[in-house]
Amino acid sequence: MSIRPWVVVEAPDGRGLRRVTVGGAAAGSAWSLRELHRLLDRLGYPDVDVEDPASVCWRGGDSGTWPDRSWRRRATGVLMVLGLAASAVLNAVIGWPDASGALTFAQRITGALFVLSGLVQVAAAISVFDYWGRRQSTISGAIVLFGVLTAFATDSLLLMIWLEEREYTRYMLAFMPLWCWSLWALFLLVREKTWKGVPQPRRFAAGIFLPALLTALSLVYSTMYQPAVAPIRFALDAEFGEARADRGQPFVQVPLKLSVKNTGEVSVYVIISDFTVYGRAAKYAEQGRPVKERWKESVGQGEDTMDRYADQLDYKQISSGLFYEPGEVLGRGQEDDLQYVFQIPANAPYDVLHVDLQITYMRQDRGRIDTADFSKRHPSWKKGTPYFCHPSVCHEALIFHGRVRYNNSLIDVTRRPRYVTAEWFPLERPKYSISPSSDFKTGKLAPVRGEPKREAGRVGIANAHTSSEVSLADLLKSIPSPSPS
Repeated sequence: MSIRPWVVVEAPDGRGLRRVTVGGAAAGSAWSLRELHRLLDRLGYPDVDVEDPASVCWRGGDSGTWPDRSWRRRATGVLMVLGLAASAVLNAVIGWPDASGALTFAQRITGALFVLSGLVQVAAAISVFDYWGRRQSTISGAIVLFGVLTAFATDSLLLMIWLEEREYTRYMLAFMPLWCWSLWALFLLVREKTWKGVPQPRRFAAGIFLPALLTALSLVYSTMYQPAVAPIRFALDAEFGEARADRGQPFVQVPLKLSVKNTGEVSVYVIISDFTVYGRAAKYAEQGRPVKERWKESVGQGEDTMDRYADQLDYKQISSGLFYEPGEVLGRGQEDDLQYVFQIPANAPYDVLHVDLQITYMRQDRGRIDTADFSKRHPSWKKGTPYFCHPSVCHEALIFHGRVRYNNSLIDVTRRPRYVTAEWFPLERPKYSISPSSDFKTGKLAPVRGEPKREAGRVGIANAHTSSEVSLADLLKSIPSPSPS
């Protein structure tokens, strides 16, 4: 005669799971009567009569009390796993470009923290199977809560950045639904008090708070403080050399030395950089006109200086060219020189030679330019291209056009793509713009009116300029005057 085991089936918990003990030792748990039979069968008691009070003691209900709603429990678990997995992928997509290729240490730290938060959410997704299962681990609920809090924090950060501009991006289809999901998941986990059972709840709370604080501080430092305090300085110089008479030609060769040096602490992208040489002609009067009469005319003509005896100043463009190719990188401390020679007639009617040298640049710590596209030259007069513009509508120009990316992926995923456009006119000042869309996808060359200051400031676009003048008589003093014919 065999001795039957004394089986105790405890009352169902809040989820409907009933704990089972056999002979006073914990044997497992069951969601249903079928699972109870399977459990006893694995323990070697396949013939236990569950309806026999001598064999099984039921507490908190009989053999028909199984309140588990398996479909709801499994659906909740699946939603938790899917949300955590999707949030982990989003964090990895955002963080990896900065963690692996950011230009500054702070940006790399921010990217690494996002990658780490993705790993935390992967661990939380794995813990869901235990927490929404038999809860054999006492900390699985806390791990799930940690993962959901991380998802809520990162999705809230993305949402706040997006609200600044409220532009459509494809990432909206990810972080906005995930933010709503994280609210639901957080409410559910707080209601169930998942932190219960954690051995040291204070350390667990600190483990949640400190990484979140570090992420926020790194983000603020990399996007606001560091770009603001790192100065940008340029040393530009333009000098005319000693003129020489051209052999066999009634022209004078004038050497010009141009130099640009980045004396600041940040490398930059060159958007457009050029130089232009002008010859100035003027009409003179012995008596002249009082300065108080001349200054209003000078201001109306865009001049910054006035001369009592020189009037009707006329600047004629003599030569111009690009100093750098658009898209080049000018590193910290880098200095470049350009030796250039231009010609003027020996009897040129100029009294002064004037040169302008300018560089428009973008800070590398504020953003990146896709230089492979931006460095390509697109003639506006070439038919059959998206950059074509009829000369009767637009001046003939070289167009440089490329994508601009911000200094961290957080801003890139919450903004529409930005494009920088530069136009170089041999006979006019260069122009540039930055806009949230490509002006050339429509087949038209839209006029460049200059970007809003706010948009240019975000990516650190600025300009450095210098000019120089020299008396033509001083340049030609060593050259014999041409003999009259």
